[in-house]
Amino acid sequence: MKKLLLSLTLLTGFALALKAGDTGTSFEQLLSRITPAGAPAAAPAPATAKAVLPALQPDGYYWVTVQAADKYARTRLLEAGMDIVEIHKDKVSGFAHANTLKLLSVNKAMLVESVIPVMDYLSAVNKDFPAADAAYHNYAETTSLLKDMASKNSDIASVFSIGKTTEGRDIWCLRINSSAKGASVKSEKPGAFFLGNVHAREHLADEVPLLLAAWLMDHRKDADIKKYIDTLDIYIVPMGNPDGVEYDIKTGKYQSHRKNTRINPDKSVGVDLNRNFDSWWCQQGASHSTWADTYCGPSAFSEPESKALKAFMEARKNLKTHISYHSYASEILYPWGGSDEDVPDQKDKAAFIKLAGEMGKLTGYSPIKSSEMYIATGDSCDWAYAEGKILAFTFELEGNSFYPGASIITKTVNSNIKAAVYLLSMTADPYK
Repeated sequence: MKKLLLSLTLLTGFALALKAGDTGTSFEQLLSRITPAGAPAAAPAPATAKAVLPALQPDGYYWVTVQAADKYARTRLLEAGMDIVEIHKDKVSGFAHANTLKLLSVNKAMLVESVIPVMDYLSAVNKDFPAADAAYHNYAETTSLLKDMASKNSDIASVFSIGKTTEGRDIWCLRINSSAKGASVKSEKPGAFFLGNVHAREHLADEVPLLLAAWLMDHRKDADIKKYIDTLDIYIVPMGNPDGVEYDIKTGKYQSHRKNTRINPDKSVGVDLNRNFDSWWCQQGASHSTWADTYCGPSAFSEPESKALKAFMEARKNLKTHISYHSYASEILYPWGGSDEDVPDQKDKAAFIKLAGEMGKLTGYSPIKSSEMYIATGDSCDWAYAEGKILAFTFELEGNSFYPGASIITKTVNSNIKAAVYLLSMTADPYK
């Protein structure tokens, strides 16, 4: 472990030496394109607390603050269709459709303190994409980088699609394995799976696994990294929801879009992919309302994106560890998210707590059982553990909004690479 930490200290100050012949896919070159622009603008101050809602637009979308004393109140808000983004001592803030606000207005136990039209909220944190946030990578750029990494490291890396999206885009995966390539060749080596950007507006969740891939390629000859490449089967899918990502940035201004781009019967857009897995599907903490950010879909695995991830994980019985990257709470979550109960296997429970704790030390994030925030069913990591006994973690990356600017990327990537490499060091035997 000392050797691992010594290797990772090279990240500090970006003192990584460029290898001869490197092009734009090297880790340092990718980071060098990030131009810190200072702290993001603060969101507008909330209005004075009111029990009476202002006039609502029928299809309006709002940033709201609602009183919520505990995780059970937070769970009920999710079921009403609110997307909880920030949790405070006795209240929460997040996004809500006008229909959700109407439901809350008749529930005297849930006082709505403030309501801000979402575009007013976003105007304080909004940045053009990709102009002002040029360091972030859209779908085409992410695809190109993955293919370039595989081409330049073809002895250990390959790239393939795990499936198509609603709009027909490929969901690309980089595989790192010294003896097996592509989608169909099986491996007996223990597997690790890193997944990003399942929720569209969480663009930082693409950067972390994408730059992890670049870092591993740059450091492939380091003794510890070479060992993991030789002995593990590593998969990286930086962008699990390409359609949603492109929808969020298509106008040059962020749209705060969370879901995929299914067109629902009422013409609303999207299903929450992280409520669409068959793990207590659409019970607590999910909504059957199509307009809700937490809409679970018409059935479990109704979406091509979640179906592709299901098939991918089911076909790889060697997978032992998994991280799904989200933002922005600075937390490391482990199962269960869909139940108040602990996982029944005491050995697995101890491993979850130990691994989350160690990765928390490396990132500064708080390790916590997922349902301690609120109960949310249909979660991908719950399903991965329940179906495949994969030790699966949700990383809530840092930040103070979904659009924190480019200046946050470097610090976030560096600390999360440390955590990812630690998890690789434990993948062969997570219980050691």
